[in-house]
Amino acid sequence: MSSFSQNPRSWIIRIMFAVMAVILLGRLFALQILDDNYKILAADQAIYRKVIYPARGVIIDRKGKTLMYNNVTFDLMVTPNKITPDMDTALFCSVMEIDKAGFIKTINKIINRDGRQRAGIFQAQLSKEKNSRLQENLYLFPGFELVERTTRTYPQPIGAHIFGYIAEVSKSMLEKDRYASYKQGDYVGITGLENVYEEVLRGRRGVEYLVRDVLNRPRDSYKNGAMDTAAIAGKTLSLYLDADLQAYAEKLMHGKIGSAVAIDPKTGGILAMVSAPGFDPNLLSGADRSKNIAKLFADPTTPMFNRAIQAVYPPGSTFKPITALIGLDIGVITPAFGYPCGGGYYACGKRIGCTHSGHGHAANLRLAMANSCNAYFCHVFRLSVDAKKFRNVKEGVEKWHGYLSSFGLGHKLGIDITGEKPGEVPDSAFYNDRYNGSWNSCTTVFVGMGQGELGLTPMQMANAMCLIANRGYYYTPHFVKAIDGNEKDPLLKPYLEKHEVTHIPSTSFQAVIDGMEDVVSRGTGRVAILPGVAVCGKTGTVENYAIIKGNKQKLDNHSVFVCFAPKDDPKIAIAVVVQNSGYGATWAGPVASLMMEKYLTDSVKRKPLEDRMVNTRIIKPYIYYLDSVQRVKDRQRDQLRFADQRMADSIKKNRDTMLVKEILNDYYHIKIPLQARKPEEVLIQD
Repeated sequence: MSSFSQNPRSWIIRIMFAVMAVILLGRLFALQILDDNYKILAADQAIYRKVIYPARGVIIDRKGKTLMYNNVTFDLMVTPNKITPDMDTALFCSVMEIDKAGFIKTINKIINRDGRQRAGIFQAQLSKEKNSRLQENLYLFPGFELVERTTRTYPQPIGAHIFGYIAEVSKSMLEKDRYASYKQGDYVGITGLENVYEEVLRGRRGVEYLVRDVLNRPRDSYKNGAMDTAAIAGKTLSLYLDADLQAYAEKLMHGKIGSAVAIDPKTGGILAMVSAPGFDPNLLSGADRSKNIAKLFADPTTPMFNRAIQAVYPPGSTFKPITALIGLDIGVITPAFGYPCGGGYYACGKRIGCTHSGHGHAANLRLAMANSCNAYFCHVFRLSVDAKKFRNVKEGVEKWHGYLSSFGLGHKLGIDITGEKPGEVPDSAFYNDRYNGSWNSCTTVFVGMGQGELGLTPMQMANAMCLIANRGYYYTPHFVKAIDGNEKDPLLKPYLEKHEVTHIPSTSFQAVIDGMEDVVSRGTGRVAILPGVAVCGKTGTVENYAIIKGNKQKLDNHSVFVCFAPKDDPKIAIAVVVQNSGYGATWAGPVASLMMEKYLTDSVKRKPLEDRMVNTRIIKPYIYYLDSVQRVKDRQRDQLRFADQRMADSIKKNRDTMLVKEILNDYYHIKIPLQARKPEEVLIQD
């Protein structure tokens, strides 16, 4: 053997390995001999590991009012491979108030979904009576355990589309990285704020170790709780939402189809968001959640559909302030620009009607805005996209599209609830595709007055009002103001960013704002007048068509209204859409005006107007017919899609089978005869 001095490197390596071996042996000795924690915890028959689910974070409104409470309920979980043959299923069925067929069906469903070795929910959110009976007899039913859960209760039946709901995590969700720490049976936010802020609201699970008694029932704490870890409750979300305004807006929209959105222009905080018809959020919390969801989806008025961020409407005349802004900035008009409208726009070889025909009603921008002259804004749009500074109309439309994109239109705004749609803003590629490259400004003229191929969500309409009210900037609309009191939480950083349209001067905005003030003070939006408050608004009456039995048929117009106030110190911006109801000033205007009055003055003095809005139902009978027709189409489309998928799967399976047979026959000289297909085995049978 060589000495250390002759070969020091070899000795150093030997010593390092020896030290590592001693450390590992010492650690193993400590774990197996000195510390019995792991040995005892491994004995599942002696120690019961109970997961403690934390209280989910609560949500409060801008005034500190609690919008939801947590309730403690119990789910009955089962691990199928732990069910013993001698379990008294008759007693179990008696306790659960089910028959044996129902028991077998539920177990098979859990096995198909989760497998035999994973725990699945046998019955969620047990009643107090069932829970009490099970607590006494659970030791008689091996494989079953009661798991404590937190569910929601809403003291006010408002904001269902805002809050969303929680339910058991699905198998597809578990495959995503976001839910890597979840397991089957855990509850998770599915939609709304519950989903977007899941990691904040969820909290952190704890663990409690209990010693089982001779009847295998968990009893006393193991080692006085030395190994337990406490559950940490979820954090509180403080919202910009005004619960009183939200409740009032839902009351005004009762019996109607549409949406109402109110935003604080200075912060982007959403004060109210209504999708009508709505529903009580308590319907999605409790043992009957699945049944209630099925009923809501079957409702022809689609109450689960969030029209505030998912429905796309032509904005109609409420878009005219934006048309004016772009025209002013491109330089094709000034505030003094007028148009000689005689009751319609004829420059494209066809009449586009206007509700006014009197001389001088579009003598300048303010008058044209106050009187909502269609001819004026169609002409301004054409001047804008045909401007000499652009090489052709295609470049002009691209520039116009760029303006709208900077205004937050044609793409998702990025609000903090799920399901937002981007809206529809056509560009040159769209028109090239539709008209094979042969089109001009007359082809697209209707978008200048907010019709044609243009489509916006009510949230985008309200946000556009924020942009105008702020004279050139907006914040991404959002609900959450603070997380556990911290307004600078990293999750809220995107909502603190100011989006500025820097190239449009304030003078252009002022000209448009002055015109919108005239709309309310002496134009088509006089219904929105509030004494002592300078209100700026714009009415919209949107043409509405549907394909019925292969024919395009005219339906009742949509009523639309947008506004903000006060003019020089804006505190609220609103967009309201009431479907199939007529003129903008008849229904949407009053709803928006009453919401504004409620928020700015904390009271409503126009009781007759309020009563008319609250008590009038405007859901047309043909809505139910159109829904039935659409459901038939959807069902036929689904059947065709499933048939195509089955055919593709069958062809692929046959090809794979033939390939395997060829390989076995050609290379291994093994012939496989065709075999009859065996029926699927029943997993658990009577």
